[in-house]
Amino acid sequence: MDFRLDPEVEAFRKEARAWIKQQIPPDWDQRERLLDYEEPDGVVFSMDFQRKLAQKGWLVPHWPKEYGGQGDHMKHMVLTEELAYWGLPSGGQPVNQVASILMAHGTDEQKKHFLSGLAQVKWKWAEGYSEPSGGSDLANIQTYAVEDGDDFVINGSKIWNSAHIGPDYMFGLVRTDLNQPKHRGISFLIWPMNVPGIAISKVPMMWGRSRALVTFDNMRVPKSCVIGERERGFYVAMGSLDVQRATLDRLANARRLADWLVEYARVAKFDGQKVIDRPGIRNQLAEIMMAVECYKMMIYKVAWMQSKSIPSTRESSIAKIFGPDLMQRACKVGMQMIGAYGLLEPGSKWAPLYGKIENQYLENFARTIGSGTSEINRNVVATRGLGLPRG
Repeated sequence: MDFRLDPEVEAFRKEARAWIKQQIPPDWDQRERLLDYEEPDGVVFSMDFQRKLAQKGWLVPHWPKEYGGQGDHMKHMVLTEELAYWGLPSGGQPVNQVASILMAHGTDEQKKHFLSGLAQVKWKWAEGYSEPSGGSDLANIQTYAVEDGDDFVINGSKIWNSAHIGPDYMFGLVRTDLNQPKHRGISFLIWPMNVPGIAISKVPMMWGRSRALVTFDNMRVPKSCVIGERERGFYVAMGSLDVQRATLDRLANARRLADWLVEYARVAKFDGQKVIDRPGIRNQLAEIMMAVECYKMMIYKVAWMQSKSIPSTRESSIAKIFGPDLMQRACKVGMQMIGAYGLLEPGSKWAPLYGKIENQYLENFARTIGSGTSEINRNVVATRGLGLPRG
């Protein structure tokens, strides 16, 4: 079996890597961990950078040609990996998840409006999946819509999203039929955020950032906001989660974190001895680097399957289980290496690697929860992958 990519793909990787290095700000090592692309300052930087990608023709190379792309999934794969390694934004959720849903389920009018805007980076977006009372059970949607003529009147709330950045649109799930079974009666909608009946409050996160709680109080939107078949929105969303659970940026983040740890271990000393020469640390770093290579094969397989339109639900869930666990193990090794300095936040002049390890350690607690908890994904592997009965 040959794991190498085609020569033309590797040639594009070199071209992309050279261009990316030209775009990196001089103080990027210090700034990068202070930016969050779901915070107001981060989203401005992200959108500006995405417009540069669009000008290069690199924002949506994976889109089909009829929608303005090149139909080139491998180019998109290596570009996303290279960008994410340096902490730079690619298209993110809107260009990947929202676009894939629109292409598969949208009307001609919806495609014409939204896809062109996505390709031009015209709007800011927020996700409307998780709810305060729902936990990790995405089907337990309590936000509901009542029909009133040509409109829906929506009440409920969504949490852990980026609505505090002032988005133009939110995409998400709303219960449009209260009488249907749990996984039915849910519709997928895209609605504007400039309508009455929306209240947004910030929720502080333990790694020093914020997310938002959005409350809908008789928010009125047209029924044309529904994407795909009504009452089948849960299954529409599940298709997009296959993309979200096994993304190349997760792989690149894991590789870069591992490189940070090795870089630090090679120069830092403890009791006069380089950290990397401590047998326990050396062995743990070797295990982390091997796990990164295993993770790479998982992500590449999912990317290949998606490029061939092969269902990848099982493989995406396996990668989602493995990746966050790897990141958390790597962060624990990092905190073990830097000891008491791990209490210092990004921005402190005494914090090793500009506080990146501390920041990653706190942020990665959420990675086994977001996009479906590890427990949920194990159930997906068991039932949809191995054909085991539901408990």
